[in-house]
Amino acid sequence: MMRRTRLDSLTTWKSPALSSDAICAPRRFVRRLMLLSAIAMALNGCQSLIEQSYQPSISPSSNPQIVDEVQKNDPRAAMGAREHPRIVASYGGEYKDAKTERLVARIAGALTAVSENPSQSYRITILNSPAINAFALPGGYLYVTRGLLALANDASEVAAVLSHEMGHVTANHGIERQKREEAEVIASRVVAEVLSSDIAGKQALARGKLRLAAFSRQQELQADVIGVRMLGEAGYDPYAAARFLDSMAAYSRFMSVDPEADQSLDFLSSHPNSAQRIELARTHARAFGQEGSVGDKGRDYYLDGIDGLLYGDSPEEGYVRGQTFLHGGLGIRFDVPPEFHIDNKVEAVMATGPNDIAVRFDGVADNQNQSLTNYISSGWVTGLDPSTIQQITINGMEAATARASADRWDFDVTVIRNNTQIFRFLTAVPKGSDALEPTANVLRASFRRMTPAETASLKPLRIRVVTVRPGENISTLSARMMGTDRKLDLFKLINALPMGAAVSPGDRVKIIAE
Repeated sequence: MMRRTRLDSLTTWKSPALSSDAICAPRRFVRRLMLLSAIAMALNGCQSLIEQSYQPSISPSSNPQIVDEVQKNDPRAAMGAREHPRIVASYGGEYKDAKTERLVARIAGALTAVSENPSQSYRITILNSPAINAFALPGGYLYVTRGLLALANDASEVAAVLSHEMGHVTANHGIERQKREEAEVIASRVVAEVLSSDIAGKQALARGKLRLAAFSRQQELQADVIGVRMLGEAGYDPYAAARFLDSMAAYSRFMSVDPEADQSLDFLSSHPNSAQRIELARTHARAFGQEGSVGDKGRDYYLDGIDGLLYGDSPEEGYVRGQTFLHGGLGIRFDVPPEFHIDNKVEAVMATGPNDIAVRFDGVADNQNQSLTNYISSGWVTGLDPSTIQQITINGMEAATARASADRWDFDVTVIRNNTQIFRFLTAVPKGSDALEPTANVLRASFRRMTPAETASLKPLRIRVVTVRPGENISTLSARMMGTDRKLDLFKLINALPMGAAVSPGDRVKIIAE
């Protein structure tokens, strides 16, 4: 699988909502979903090569970071054990890095000693996902994504997240949630049977699971209270919870600048608004003393532990670099037109552009070496016009194109053979738009095999911790950032630097680089 199935997952520690409007499906998401639904409308369903090529390991870790195994005598552990493989698979597998695992183990160990139930064993899994998430399952299964570790700036902030999730475990919130899930089984089956579109069906089911996975507002607030108490008693900065909630709110604002960024999944669950949670966290932190005068942040050893942490897409998923998608494992690359946004999604690579234009890219195995003109008319595209099928060549590779129509949309269908693989582009525009051919031409002209030198030079992005030198400032440091055209904004975000902040020689900061 090129992309982990993040939709079909539990999400409990999330970026707080920006406003009540965000909870009710923002207009940008409705527009984007409409475009992607148009793409889905044209597909009759076919197993993707992207899903066949990469299968993440879904077996539980043989070397858990915290304990050898979850408590055998805890009946709730069976529920966590049952769901654990699905969670790991949904998030692209476990992120394996001994240094980072030791860091998280150190933090979790300090919290366990002061938890509501010190005898409870915890199994901490770092998930190989750039998403900013952490969650818990009954029986002591705790999960944190590498994306969340990249956003945090010290050990106390990660401790705030983990203590919140431990609060859910010790308060048995997961058991109460399971009862709601069981009540919705029939409804989920109805959705699966009624929706004919495979993609639309998966999206609807995933959103239903997220709504059920969400803890109630009261449970979230209760876990916040438990978490802040654990922070203070473990010797961490008790104000870290409020501080990291601020960082997640900043992350939401950063992402919302992009009109095509799909933030809807962050707001589907019933959740206290950020102002309420931040004020609650600060109120309970005051019981331990004044802000800045109590607790250890653990910044230096935390930065040491995440230096080199993988950032963004992993090599197995391919990379998005501006307007270009590159996949070293598949050995291919292509560009999208200016002003398009590429999203390396679960089921395919998607791109959305101005004037309601959408592109889907995926692939299928081709072991029969069938004619591409026969393949393009074999029934996987709805509304295909057989008279438009043409055989062509794209950068030395055999290819074929055709046109299709469905509802209010026109489609260009392009398939390209590369060895035993068929890659597919499906471009959708509003019916009658003159943008169909120019958009499809950019995709076709840019699609090519990567050279060995290109493949060798393709490296993942990582968090790099650097020490500020004399003469350096925020502008010069942010100029070293890679993988984004909003370098200054992202630099300030990952370092939690407020407006007007400055850096001094000797400070340690995070940048994103190869």
